[in-house]
Amino acid sequence: MKATVDRDACISCGLCVSICPDVFEMDDEDISVVKVDPIPAEFEECAKEAEDACPTNAIIVE
Repeated sequence: MKATVDRDACISCGLCVSICPDVFEMDDEDISVVKVDPIPAEFEECAKEAEDACPTNAIIVE
C-alpha cells in the first residue's frame, strides 16, 4: 500500500498523525506528510483509518 497527502487540501488538523504516527507526520509547514513508502503491512489498517478520518479527504491510501 501507498499513501499520499494532498498538500493543498490538508488543513493541519493532525488527526492522521494521532491515528497513525508510524505512517504520518507533520512537516515544517505543519502539513501532513507520509513517512514510509510503501506502508508496512502492520500499519495498513491505521493508515486506512487516517484516510477515513481526514476531514478534507486529503489522504489517499491505495
